Amino acid sequence: MIGIEDCLSEVMSIPGALDAVLVEPVSGMAVMGSGLPDPARSAAGLTETFRAALEGIALASPEGTVRIDNMIITTETSHHLIKTIEMVFDGPLLICLRLDLERSNLALAQWRLGTITDQLMAH
Repeated sequence: MIGIEDCLSEVMSIPGALDAVLVEPVSGMAVMGSGLPDPARSAAGLTETFRAALEGIALASPEGTVRIDNMIITTETSHHLIKTIEMVFDGPLLICLRLDLERSNLALAQWRLGTITDQLMAH
């Protein structure tokens, strides 16, 4: 089991990691960030992106309700891994890890992000 600070530190040790932010998705507030000049701005943008994806997929889903486990967005210079974390007492959180496109291994980073956040969820 690890705490939030250790979680973010381990996430930033993933090869190719540029920055990361942990977000409370209901309010859109940054819980903690690393490597970001403005975590609050990043958190707001991440929350809007996540909500738009959630609403769009829910409209396209026959069930009408969905739960997003993770998302991958690739730009011309980076990968953005967005993962939901179901905390035992505090409700859901989002973590967004931005990876350098050239220096990262997307599959390895996704696996590592999952194992790290699983340790946080057990906390």
